[in-house]
Amino acid sequence: MRRADRLFQIVQLLRRSSRPLTAEAIAVELETSKRSVYRDIAALMGQRVPIRGEAGIGYVLEGGFDMPPLMLTSDEIEAAVLGAQWVAGRGDPALARAARDLVAKIAATVPERLRPVVLEPAVSSGPVWKPAEADRLDMAQVRAWIHAGRKLTLDYSDEQGRNSRRIIWPFLIGYRETTRLLVGWCESRADFRTFRTDRVVAATFLDDRYPGRPAQLRARWQAKMDEEHRRYQAAEGANEKSSPMGGGGPRSGGGG
Repeated sequence: MRRADRLFQIVQLLRRSSRPLTAEAIAVELETSKRSVYRDIAALMGQRVPIRGEAGIGYVLEGGFDMPPLMLTSDEIEAAVLGAQWVAGRGDPALARAARDLVAKIAATVPERLRPVVLEPAVSSGPVWKPAEADRLDMAQVRAWIHAGRKLTLDYSDEQGRNSRRIIWPFLIGYRETTRLLVGWCESRADFRTFRTDRVVAATFLDDRYPGRPAQLRARWQAKMDEEHRRYQAAEGANEKSSPMGGGGPRSGGGG
């Protein structure tokens, strides 16, 4: 890797990290030596890139720093194209249009030598064999309400056909192959709940803001999901140990 590319990648690593990165972690990521990382960090600081930290503790990139747009590598372009392909085929209509526009903008902006990576990609998200179920509410407005931290009233029909009305604090939309899921805090259940958007009978977009920020709700929900996953894995492990096979069934490779 050229030194200029390595300097750029160090800035990218620091930009995407939410905590200090040690020189060792950066060296492993870039497949170089810690000594090279120390020299590169010093060079970046000398160019007035706002990096702070020290050896053995880690480095962070201060806010407000930006680089020229679309300084993308071939791998980054393919990653963007692959993601855009998936969204174009499976996202709601507004996001699907945005994904196609994104690919067109990247193709028009990258250097000529990289344009075939966009227009003739070697990656594919695969064909869409079954169209997604139709949303029963405006997903673009739902995203706007999530960003604004505003409440929704949902008239909802579950898989048994039972109807209910909920006031929720929406904070996340999950996109699956053929369905979309709206995740929020349900006031009537006083807990997190997930709603399929194709089962929404009607929706009212309220002006009321909910307490806190959407990111805080997402963090609480993720912590709960992680805890449930840990409990599930622990229960599965206990079941395997108590099974007649003696903890995990037959082992691969050699026997007897």
